[in-house]
Amino acid sequence: MPTPPTSLAKTADIYDEFETQIQVCEPIFRDFGGHIRFSGPIATIKCHEDNSLVRELLGQPGEGRVLVVDAGGSLRCAMLGDILAQKGVDNGWAGVLMYGCIRDAKEISGMPLGVKALATIPKKSVKKGVGESGSPVTFAQVEFRPGDWLYADEDGVVTLPANR
Repeated sequence: MPTPPTSLAKTADIYDEFETQIQVCEPIFRDFGGHIRFSGPIATIKCHEDNSLVRELLGQPGEGRVLVVDAGGSLRCAMLGDILAQKGVDNGWAGVLMYGCIRDAKEISGMPLGVKALATIPKKSVKKGVGESGSPVTFAQVEFRPGDWLYADEDGVVTLPANR
């Protein structure tokens, strides 16, 4: 298997090199983390207005992975705040791509973590333990598969299959 591009590679350069294999997200995400440029193998969660699994996964060793959260695009509550983002930092996660909202944006902006999300809102989510992890999720015209590589920077978000 070819080596993935380095974590400092620009998404535009990755697109140029892997145009026939790459997926490109619609430009719907805003940058909130202290790292604008981040990359790593994908881990997935699908949950709607319940961030229990976000807490659980960010509490585990990240090993440089990117947590991709399909929160259904909900703008009604935050699925990530400063406490969970700090868990991600402490456990070695490279970043979080949130198809939903976050809160505590000021604090998260100072953390060494990539965070892209749709928006911010102060309302927290419920915690009922509902959701699933480890399955492909689809949003922003991309299918995110666990183990594939995600690259994010100022220009956007792209993914490459792990088995190119």
